[in-house]
Amino acid sequence: MSEFETMIYESKGRIGYIKFNRPQALNAVNNQFEHDLHDALLEFDTDEEAWVAIIHGAGRSFCAGADIKQRFNNMSAQERARRDRGNNPESYLGRSINWKPVIAAVHGYALGAGMAIAAECDLVVASEEAQFGITETKRGLAGGRVWAKVYAYMPSKVATEMLITGEPMPASELYRLGFINRLTPTGQHLQAAEELAQKVLKTPPLSVRAGVRLARKLWVQPSAEADAYLQTLKLHHSEDFKEASRSFVEKRTPVYRAR
Repeated sequence: MSEFETMIYESKGRIGYIKFNRPQALNAVNNQFEHDLHDALLEFDTDEEAWVAIIHGAGRSFCAGADIKQRFNNMSAQERARRDRGNNPESYLGRSINWKPVIAAVHGYALGAGMAIAAECDLVVASEEAQFGITETKRGLAGGRVWAKVYAYMPSKVATEMLITGEPMPASELYRLGFINRLTPTGQHLQAAEELAQKVLKTPPLSVRAGVRLARKLWVQPSAEADAYLQTLKLHHSEDFKEASRSFVEKRTPVYRAR
């Protein structure tokens, strides 16, 4: 097994486990995290013994979104240029080799990038205290790519409310709307994900993978279209984006000017 700086990959029987391991930062996504997650998913994808994966988080949270201090505050010229070119519409799970199913086991926060990761997973288990949010909007960015992934499985005005307010929603509401497969008492999300994985493992693996490939197609193209449609706005160059990042780091109320 490979060693990663921000997460742990291990397999037990036919189940591969990817555990986000930045508990001190609520498993927020920094550059190393993004690199490690791509590599950990590739390791699972090519692990012949593992037929289903569970993604979960160490500490108090699944993933609280992007690490604002590293990724948005004082972005380098290279980072801005990368955002100008747009993001990979296939993200983490839109492209695969073996198309094996992945289950998100969510507790605490799944915000911004965390919600995007959960939305890409084929099945979602969440504990009742979990909160989900498209928080890019509150950071002065467009949350269109996340919205497109959520909307593929939860077409409702609630998804649009999450997009344009950036406010989190409780797991119970998203369970009612069909975004979450299993809602569990606090602390039982990983156990419930393992039980769901065992159900998946009772099905012929090649037919499961065919279903996974089809289901992921639902969000790949809409996500790419949303990114392309909004990319011309270049919100990461706006004054409001800079103010959102600075105010978050400085722990103060932001003052926006719509410019």
